[in-house]
Amino acid sequence: MRTELLPSEISQAHRILIVDDNASIHTDFRKLLEPPLRCEVEQAERDLFGASSAGTPTSPCDERFDIYSAYQGSEALALVQASIEEGQPYRMAFVDIRMPPGWDGIETIEQLWKVDPNLEVVICSAYSDYSWRQIVTRLGRTDQFLVLRKPFDAIEIRQMAMSLTTKSVLRDVQRRHMEKLAMVIDERTRAIAAAESAS
Repeated sequence: MRTELLPSEISQAHRILIVDDNASIHTDFRKLLEPPLRCEVEQAERDLFGASSAGTPTSPCDERFDIYSAYQGSEALALVQASIEEGQPYRMAFVDIRMPPGWDGIETIEQLWKVDPNLEVVICSAYSDYSWRQIVTRLGRTDQFLVLRKPFDAIEIRQMAMSLTTKSVLRDVQRRHMEKLAMVIDERTRAIAAAESAS
């Protein structure tokens, strides 16, 4: 059974935060994740003429990401806090492990999860600053983070971005469905109790 997403969920599905002290890394992520010029042309064609043969439902041009940048962990925390307050959370974050002089990547993730425990994270590192055991000890045994070694592969970055943002959206859909189900059960329980007390 396919779960339908609301328009607001679709628009928020690909909000990604890049947390790295190196400005060139942010540029690299944008090159990998932002749509090429031909996608802008396809979108303009769709806007003017409706559906186009150039773009199909499985076109790479349909994979759009809103990219946001933070250069230190504390800056990332401020952005995540603001996104929660605005009701537009980031779906995932790529977090560098080394970001002198501030928090390192692990501390940054711990702080981000205090504000948004649902944030999906990819830990990026070219070094062995932490062993797997140390990472798990700090962050816990969770399916909400992956580790990516530098240098990056473009396909890996796009695959992680698509998989984790989609996972985040589906988790929200499931949570909303469960909340709605709980409300229905509560209403029916009260109706039965009222009917029994009246009889």
